[in-house]
Amino acid sequence: MTQNKALRTISELRRPISVDLLVLPGCSLLTLSSAVEPLRAANRQSGRTAFNWRFVSLDGDAPVTSSGIAWPVSGKHDPASRCDLLGVIAGFGAAQITDRRQFRHIYRAARNATIVMGIESGPWLLARTGLLDEHRAATHWEDFEEFAAAFPNVDLRPDRYVIDGRFITTSGASPTFDMMVDMVRLVLGHPVALDVASSFVHDDLRAAGDPQVHVTLAGASHDARLVRAIRIMETHIDAPLSIAAIARRVSMSARGLEQLFARQLGQTPGSYFLSLRLAAARRLVNDTRLSMTDIASRTGFSSQSAFSRAFSRQVGISPTSSRSGRSSIAEKISRP
Repeated sequence: MTQNKALRTISELRRPISVDLLVLPGCSLLTLSSAVEPLRAANRQSGRTAFNWRFVSLDGDAPVTSSGIAWPVSGKHDPASRCDLLGVIAGFGAAQITDRRQFRHIYRAARNATIVMGIESGPWLLARTGLLDEHRAATHWEDFEEFAAAFPNVDLRPDRYVIDGRFITTSGASPTFDMMVDMVRLVLGHPVALDVASSFVHDDLRAAGDPQVHVTLAGASHDARLVRAIRIMETHIDAPLSIAAIARRVSMSARGLEQLFARQLGQTPGSYFLSLRLAAARRLVNDTRLSMTDIASRTGFSSQSAFSRAFSRQVGISPTSSRSGRSSIAEKISRP
């Protein structure tokens, strides 16, 4: 199914559209609200029941969210039940899930849904089942390198959300809200979608293909060339381009790019690029069991020793010490 056909399929679904939101432990309250509130507002703004939704879990119990609050559900999800839209909502720890029963459940449920959405860390679970193989997908920027390494058959994009075939993947809570408003637009039209966004005083709707902008870019107006340059850096963590090559891709001279970074971020593009690579490396050190040699390779360092020196200068401790400290903290937390 092509993207255009998928969009047409959504717009042609018979009302009310049935939405099953399968909630796994660890997801955020903000993401859960972002997935359902636009649908509730769409029903209110349109004056009819365009969407019917229910929250369900794998075992029927209320999943505990990342903030420790149990989220009420309608009951245990039946993977054989048909629905128009299936949303798989996961959060912290999704990358570590290894239960094949859960994967089989999600795979079977996906076969009985017209459109399947991987929300927050839901793309991890869809990818584990093989459903995203040879598809474009999005994931949160913090997970980008680990996800790409785990699923080489998935065409991972640094977008806010991605629609490819009958699969939709989002990179976090805010993109989920934008995606759901876009869903409302496809079903009920542009005016209703604008009314939905306005009801939340949300006047900055973003497109699916907009890049995930890091916190360093938040809260200010930045040159579009700067954002494009950073997006290029983010997608070349494992094989860094030269600053001159990045400058050419954004139609600037290397000197012009240096001046742009200095003016808007107060640092050179080289130091910014290195900080992105080391941030990616730190996530891989602390959140995976990859060897230091593998991490060095996946973050663009020529050797483990070069990686270790750069990491130690930036973080203040060696990669090995960082991993050991993280493991010690996790062990203490897990003790009764």
